[in-house]
Amino acid sequence: MRPGLLWLIVATLLWGGNYIAGRVLAFQISPMTLNAARWAISSVILAVVMRLSGRRLPWREWKVVAVMGFLGMFAFSFLTYVSLGHVAASQAGLISGTMPVMIMILSVLVLKERVSLVAWVGVGFSIVGVFLVVSRQSFGVMRLSMGDGELLLAAIAWALYTVLGKKFGSRVDALTMTFGAAIVGAGLSTGAAMIYWRNESIHLSSMGFVALLYVSTLASVAAYLLWTQGVKAVGPTRAGPLMNLLPIWTVLLGLMLLHERLSLHDFLGGALIIGGAVLAGRPQRPLAAAFDLPGGE
Repeated sequence: MRPGLLWLIVATLLWGGNYIAGRVLAFQISPMTLNAARWAISSVILAVVMRLSGRRLPWREWKVVAVMGFLGMFAFSFLTYVSLGHVAASQAGLISGTMPVMIMILSVLVLKERVSLVAWVGVGFSIVGVFLVVSRQSFGVMRLSMGDGELLLAAIAWALYTVLGKKFGSRVDALTMTFGAAIVGAGLSTGAAMIYWRNESIHLSSMGFVALLYVSTLASVAAYLLWTQGVKAVGPTRAGPLMNLLPIWTVLLGLMLLHERLSLHDFLGGALIIGGAVLAGRPQRPLAAAFDLPGGE
């Protein structure tokens, strides 16, 4: 196996572990305080990396960095952590598998990209898969819980973060953007956590402390650096589909480490979500070209 592929696989594994750690911490620290601690620690580490690489914050692009920080580090992370207080990590991972589909849809709406008919079929598969997962073993009855809704909103936030990253990627390099966004995420989360500090109750166990260090280092900085280097080594076309490993890792880790259980609905729904995401993220001929319509590429 090429080293680049291995780095990408390990990165998705580390991101999958973020859901497990978030579930462990769900009843030990509030989601907002957890998010503030995560990105504050990550910002310090990224500052060292920035210093060693000779990069500086792009002050002229502060609006772009602020929006990216709000979407990716504040909204996405907070919604994910708060959802883990209501939904098992393995189920959260399955629902989060809709992110490639959300990215495709928003790429069409925001970037005006054209996608294939196969990709739209994949969207349909994922929608049916989400329906099965949130039905909670009651076939034909969609029961969208608070946690499910939070995860879907988190997926939309991450999709916007990714799509805008494509749009503004030429203005700020990936490492600098991540560092600036991490500072924004830490600042917003810290401010919000301070507002509700009077109701805060932190009871970190030894395992909780390890989980906090994990989300602040391995699931943030290490995973990002591995993914970035992997994309450089194998290219974005080969790297993109590997993101579909994320829900698979999350399910496996949830079953092994947290002893969670999945129903037949979860397995069937998860298979449809992941399969749909693979189809949606797969390079295809544009829809117009597939039917030889005018304007096709």
